[in-house]
Amino acid sequence: MTDIDPNFRDALDDFEKRQVTLLGKTRRVYVAGTGPAVIVMSEIPGISPYVARFARWVRDAGLTVFMPSLFGEDGVLPGNGKAMLTLARACISKEFRAFSSNASSPVTQWLRALAAEAHKECGGKGVGAIGMCFTGNFALSMMLEKSVVAPVMSQPSMPMHNPAGLAIDPVELAAVKARMEAEDLTVLAYRFDGDSFCRAERFAAYSEALGDRFIGKVLPDSAANPDAPLKTPHSVVTLHLIDEAGQPTVQARDEILSFFRARLVADQ
Repeated sequence: MTDIDPNFRDALDDFEKRQVTLLGKTRRVYVAGTGPAVIVMSEIPGISPYVARFARWVRDAGLTVFMPSLFGEDGVLPGNGKAMLTLARACISKEFRAFSSNASSPVTQWLRALAAEAHKECGGKGVGAIGMCFTGNFALSMMLEKSVVAPVMSQPSMPMHNPAGLAIDPVELAAVKARMEAEDLTVLAYRFDGDSFCRAERFAAYSEALGDRFIGKVLPDSAANPDAPLKTPHSVVTLHLIDEAGQPTVQARDEILSFFRARLVADQ
C-alpha cells in the first residue's frame, strides 16, 4: 500500500516559495492555489512528500494553501536518525514549548499573523488551519486571530510528557471557547485509537474543555497504512493515509476538505 517512495525528494516546484516576514521573524512559506486560505502546518520531521500531498489536495479543492516551513528539511522524508534530530531540536526550541501543559507555543503568534495576512490576500469568509502531531494544537490557538474560522487538529501530540495535557494557556483556551460559542464554531480533531503519541486522554481533555465545540473522531488502527515507515498508527491524513476509495483515512481527508469549503467559501 506504500504510494510514496521513502527516498523521493519533492521539489515543491508547483508552490510559490515566499520569504514572509511577520513580527520580526522571516520564514519560508509555500503558497499554491486560488480561493480562501488554509494554513497547513506540518508534522515532525517537516514538510515531507506526504504533507505536500495533503496540501495539494487542499489546493485542488479550490483553496489557497499557505504552508510555512517550521522545522526540518523541506520536501524529504528523512530516516529515523534525522527525524529524531529534528524532533530533539524542536523540543528544546523556545518557540514550541513541547513539554508545557498550560502554555501556548510562541510560534502561534507568528502563525496568527500569517493567517491575518492570508485572509487579506485571499478573501472568503475566513481562514482554515490544520496542525498535525507536533503542530496539532496550533490550529486551536490560532483561533485567537478573528479570521481563523475552520480549525482542524490532526493527532495533536503536545505536550509530549502529559497524555491529558493541553498545550494552550488557560486564559487563551477560555477566550477561544468563548469565541466558538459566540460565533457557533467548532474544531475537528482526528486520531487513531491506538496512537501512543496522541492518546484518548487528550481527546477527553479537549472534550471537557470545549464541550460540543470539540468534534473528536477516532479511527481504528486497522485503517492505518501498514506499509508506512512509522509502525505506530499516527498520521491520519499523511503517512498513514491509504489513498483508496472507501478507506477511513480518505473519508477523514474528504471531511476536512468539505469542512474547509463549508466554512470558507462564500457560496457554500
